[in-house]
Amino acid sequence: MNIDAISEKACILNFQKFSLHDGPGIRTAVFFKGCPLRCLWCSNPESQKEGVQPEYESALAGKMYSVDEVMDICLTDKDFYIESGGGVTLTGGEVLMQADFARKLLNRLKAEQIHTTLETSGFAPVETFISVSECADLLLFDIKHYDDKKHKEGTGVDQQIILKNLSEAVKRNMDILIRIPVIPGYNDDLADAVGLAKLIKKFGMAEAQLLPFHQFGQGKYEKLGIPYAFAGQKSLHSEVLEEYKLMMEKVWRGCE
Repeated sequence: MNIDAISEKACILNFQKFSLHDGPGIRTAVFFKGCPLRCLWCSNPESQKEGVQPEYESALAGKMYSVDEVMDICLTDKDFYIESGGGVTLTGGEVLMQADFARKLLNRLKAEQIHTTLETSGFAPVETFISVSECADLLLFDIKHYDDKKHKEGTGVDQQIILKNLSEAVKRNMDILIRIPVIPGYNDDLADAVGLAKLIKKFGMAEAQLLPFHQFGQGKYEKLGIPYAFAGQKSLHSEVLEEYKLMMEKVWRGCE
């Protein structure tokens, strides 16, 4: 068995072609498998464990790919990227768990003049975070909460390293878009909007993308036999978050 060949591969959960919500334009989203967080609302529970594993109904979650194989898949839609101002987004799971592969892939995409986006929780050693994020054109940085205790309750991990990495990205003038999953009973009231806006403002930013809670993943928990903390919870819709959004903007204007 060629150990070097194995180390040159990454476990990819799936590819989503013609994605319109993970960066500008038409994109291919590459979902990396493995995540150090255990968000109670995770819509892709099959992405959490590292490596290829049985999923359900005799299927496997994840497949090992080389950089060349991923490039071949991404390049098939290069014309769409060019016409729409799109590109390729690396997401997960958590991309930084397979950092060497991600860095090589981002550099290969850059050589093809393809716009790249990295979506991350920011939970990784600072050196790892910087080495990968500096290779991307756009950083989609997830923020779940402003309170350390609540952050750990909802995700299973502390927030300090996440905020440290966000600070490092800001220092390096990276192109950053903060994304906030708005979760019922966790961070969805107006006091949370104020707290999150104040946190983001500390980093010199006054913009965020709100991601309303949805139930796309509930059936996956049932099939995997995993308890789901939000079973039966109604999805949120963007119009419900209008007051939330206005409150954040009020903080950024210095009115709160």
